[in-house]
Amino acid sequence: MELVAGWSAGFDAFLGRFAGRFPRVESRRRMRWYVRGLLSEVERKNGWTLAEAAGDAGPEGMQRLLNFYAWDTDGLRDDVRTAVVEAIGDAEDGVLIVDETGFLKKGTKSAGVGRQYSGTAGRIENSQVGVFLAYASPCGRALIDRELYLPKDWTDDRERCRAAGIDDGVGFATKQMLARRMIDRAVEAGVPFGWVTADEVYGNDTMFRLWLDNLDIPHVVAVQKNAMAVTFGMLKVRVHRLIAELPDTAWERLSCGAGSKGPRTADWTAVDIRPLRWPGRGHWLLARRSISDPSDIAYYICFGPADTTLQRLVGVAGARWAVEECFQTAKNETGLDHYQVRGYQAWYRHITLSMTALAFLVITREITKKGDPHPAPAMR
Repeated sequence: MELVAGWSAGFDAFLGRFAGRFPRVESRRRMRWYVRGLLSEVERKNGWTLAEAAGDAGPEGMQRLLNFYAWDTDGLRDDVRTAVVEAIGDAEDGVLIVDETGFLKKGTKSAGVGRQYSGTAGRIENSQVGVFLAYASPCGRALIDRELYLPKDWTDDRERCRAAGIDDGVGFATKQMLARRMIDRAVEAGVPFGWVTADEVYGNDTMFRLWLDNLDIPHVVAVQKNAMAVTFGMLKVRVHRLIAELPDTAWERLSCGAGSKGPRTADWTAVDIRPLRWPGRGHWLLARRSISDPSDIAYYICFGPADTTLQRLVGVAGARWAVEECFQTAKNETGLDHYQVRGYQAWYRHITLSMTALAFLVITREITKKGDPHPAPAMR
């Protein structure tokens, strides 16, 4: 009992940081029960089950928290980001990771829903797509920002938008534009990080890469095999052809990080590209080749300090897996995808509260690693 009481005190202190974002006592109380429920062992964490866990007769109170109560959703997001950075921030080894995840839905009324590719399903499905920014360091990883992607057929239909609670001022934005907004917010907030990484959805966008270059943000972003790179001879060459010309001696067997089954080892190589560059900065084409299947090669365009080592580029590329772990933990443990709301504001509120619960887990586990012998149990 002493263990649970001590953990609960830490939970209350953690949520107390955010009290100022909830101006009314009832909204603060509901927020506490909502996050507590997201951390519980309840299998499906929706309005009904969270209400039951809180001892309510029905879901109306939880629904009011998401749909009607006045509280600062983006302010909570900012406070959660600050809490995460205080716990696991690292100015040199911190990495910002952009990725998206799909939320399978039925019907046509949920904000942003449509037939679109969902990485969750691995195919085109009726779904919503959220673009996320994760933060990873040697001390841990967590989600620190989020945006709901609205397809153009949504933003072109203002009546449909209004029905889902989307303001007329919310226009179309590509996933890459949403990523830029979130990185901008992290930079403006002084989040300590050394690198940005992202998958092909973002790396294939030349303007996204140039935007990072112009802000002098080091990055390692995946690109398709037919992407173009400019060689030192000022020739534009497809990246797979440039790598194919390298001798076997150009490859090094390196680990890009620890996985569930041990080090994630592959063969890696990097080639200097883009002769026109900033002083003290370099561009590289990085490639990862599977040991078991040498025809399986992934490609990355990189930018960073000129003295960056191959192992450093490999480590940043490998850091992208941290966001997948965040998604898995958030979906399995804090109900990221368990919501049953349709509205635009309600989506942001549920997702932000799930991120709050995830941040508590990350921070508690970091405290435990630093000496507290008692890991946090699931809330019952």
